[in-house]
Amino acid sequence: MDTLSKLFKNNIRQYGMIIALVVIMLLFEILTGGLLLKPINITNLILQNSYILVLAIGMVLIIITGHIDLSVGSIAAFVGAAAAIMMVDWGWPTWAAVVASLVVGGLIGAWQGFWVAYVRIPAFIVTLAGMLLFRGLTMIVLEGQSISPFPSGFQKISSGFIPDFGSFGTNMVAVVAGIILSVVYIINELRDRRAQLKYNFKVISQGMFLLKLILLVAVINVFTFMLASYSGIPNILILLFVLIVIYSFVMNKTVMGRHIYALGGNEKAAGLSGVKTKKVTFWVFVNMGVLAAISGLIFAARLNAATPRAGTNFELDAIAACFIGGASASGGIGTVFGAIIGGLVMGVLNNGMSLIGLGIDWQQGIKGLVLLLAVAFDIYNKNKRSV
Repeated sequence: MDTLSKLFKNNIRQYGMIIALVVIMLLFEILTGGLLLKPINITNLILQNSYILVLAIGMVLIIITGHIDLSVGSIAAFVGAAAAIMMVDWGWPTWAAVVASLVVGGLIGAWQGFWVAYVRIPAFIVTLAGMLLFRGLTMIVLEGQSISPFPSGFQKISSGFIPDFGSFGTNMVAVVAGIILSVVYIINELRDRRAQLKYNFKVISQGMFLLKLILLVAVINVFTFMLASYSGIPNILILLFVLIVIYSFVMNKTVMGRHIYALGGNEKAAGLSGVKTKKVTFWVFVNMGVLAAISGLIFAARLNAATPRAGTNFELDAIAACFIGGASASGGIGTVFGAIIGGLVMGVLNNGMSLIGLGIDWQQGIKGLVLLLAVAFDIYNKNKRSV
């Protein structure tokens, strides 16, 4: 129990947000009379929040380095507009337009990263200018009008599902995916535990370890069964899963990830330790530009149109997701998984409040309060540890 207590205290923010997410889901499940956790609504939650979760993955890297990016919503809108012009007006193949859009996003990220990393203009100013610049460019290239419809193949990015096999009444691809994920998760946990025991690290008791495995395997399979009960696994969920795995690996297992954390923890110390701080900052912004482009493509595919007002407040939702998920406003702290949890908290709040009929005014106020409390909780824990 002592080890369990220490484990919880050391990860109180992350575990606290998971507990908060569960509590919020149960609360809205009761308030909506069981509508929140219906398979169709679970699928809608994924589709509605996918572009924010993609942005949150990139934003958490920006925040860990001690910066901020206010331009991602405008970049997403601009890239969506560029993709519409290429596919609808110019007749480009979908794959060519998507690749070109990602290149555009990367170039925009490089433009902003140059000013932040090498000219040393604060990221707040650079990205605020970018927010205004690319919002204006979006309106110019669209001439104030929407462009639609996109090719059906492009629409499937955001609205399509993985094809099923057989005719069993339940989507077997989702069921099999749940089983495979459970097996992979159990193998990884057993391997990590064996490695920790080998080097005499403190681990939770065998009973608690088994309970943890049972609970998480149950969650995985209940989730995939819910998806199977509707239309199966959305295409966008596969993209999100791949991004989460790749970025979690980069941040936890690679030199680049360690350099990003070192830069956010103490830039001068990181520089003296051999970290190329300017280069790291530059590439983090390039990465954010590419992910903002992906988010813009997802949103355009879901809306089946490029509109001048697309991406409005995306940056605020992405930043809120990161802070709610445990990222520190002072840099050096945060995880990809935490940002995803924070994004899901925001998504469930939005969805639940809409289902019970709360107006947009109440929704904005409650989300603002949740963000304030999350950051206050972070500062309280820091002060408590420093005493």
